[in-house]
Amino acid sequence: MVTLVVVGELVFALPFNVPRFFRPTVLEVFELTNTQLGDMFAVYGVAAMLAYFPGGALADHFSARSLIAASLISTSIGGLYMATFPGNLELTILYGFWGLTTIFLFWGALIRATRDWGGEKSQGVAFGILEGGRGLVAAVAALVAVNVLAFYMPENTRLATPEQREAGLHAVILFYTLLTFLAGLMAWFMIPVEKRGSDIAFNPLKGMGIVLQKPICWAQACIIVCAYCGYKGLDNYSLYAVQVLGMDEVEGARLASYGAWARPVAAGFAGVISDRFDASRSILVTFAILVVSYGTWSMAAPAGSGLAIIYLNFVVTHFAVFALRGIYFALLEEYKTPKYLTGAAVGMISLVGFTPDAFFAPIAGRILDANPGLVGHQHYFLFLTVIALVGIFVVGWLVWLHKTGRSHWEDVAAPVK
Repeated sequence: MVTLVVVGELVFALPFNVPRFFRPTVLEVFELTNTQLGDMFAVYGVAAMLAYFPGGALADHFSARSLIAASLISTSIGGLYMATFPGNLELTILYGFWGLTTIFLFWGALIRATRDWGGEKSQGVAFGILEGGRGLVAAVAALVAVNVLAFYMPENTRLATPEQREAGLHAVILFYTLLTFLAGLMAWFMIPVEKRGSDIAFNPLKGMGIVLQKPICWAQACIIVCAYCGYKGLDNYSLYAVQVLGMDEVEGARLASYGAWARPVAAGFAGVISDRFDASRSILVTFAILVVSYGTWSMAAPAGSGLAIIYLNFVVTHFAVFALRGIYFALLEEYKTPKYLTGAAVGMISLVGFTPDAFFAPIAGRILDANPGLVGHQHYFLFLTVIALVGIFVVGWLVWLHKTGRSHWEDVAAPVK
């Protein structure tokens, strides 16, 4: 499980953590606007969408060890190319490549391995440990990476030359590239080759067809859409710190990295709570917290009590978002998804659920670029408020499906041994 935690975070470090924690520096060095960077994430998202479903079916048939190790090593090769500071078009293609390497070979295998580890009684804890542990890995890596960037910058970061910024970001990218490669080796040597039963012989195309017909899978997917938008919303916190709170690049990166420390606590706590009660109820309460938090943030200005609200919401939104990420896949066990369909279900749910990879960043970039500064960020948080509100209604739909018997899997025949 420790290995799953480490690889589960580091496979996404290059495409996501570098621009999340170092957003102002990335925009400056690569000479990008928020809109352009958002469009690159959209290319990643489209590639990922194409990879989720077949990748999930693949995970039902092949060793997680092989799939995960190959994913990490190929992703690290992309990091070496990123460190050459390619142009806009080349960087966009790289994000498309990462969309395949981090999803097709990786995602279904990770979720299946975690569900197997959690058993029937501890799904919330299993996914809470996965998400919380990933947060701890992200926080520690970001803490080191921020200091790497600071090493190359002058004491007054605002006086940094383009060469100093480029050197610092180059070192940060190589640091994450090395971690990703080492994680690939760790996966190969530490993840055992699991023994499969009759599910190996189950036709993956049939499995994909079954889950597509289940409304309960679509409801779970829509919950992840809303929750994942909240997670993607964290990407612009370092930019907010610089543009609204007046911090420099290193301070903004450091503030964003502090938020990652909420991840292990929030996800672990949510996992325990969801096992004690249920995941759907816990998700409903968390979405309600986000509606209030984002809603007040959309009206707050960095002065007087408004500044206190901003910092409070910085903490609250991190906790709520990471709590959601820690438990939304626990719905697979809560609603009795057959084990032999785990990969297919994860593929279908992820295909829909992680579509924010394709649409969120382009929309957010345009919102921020349309009204630079405080107003743009207020509009951005209003956008997140609406999404969290939709999440509440989707959870209601999920509960209704269960109460009316539309969540049952009894009509699905298990593979013959």
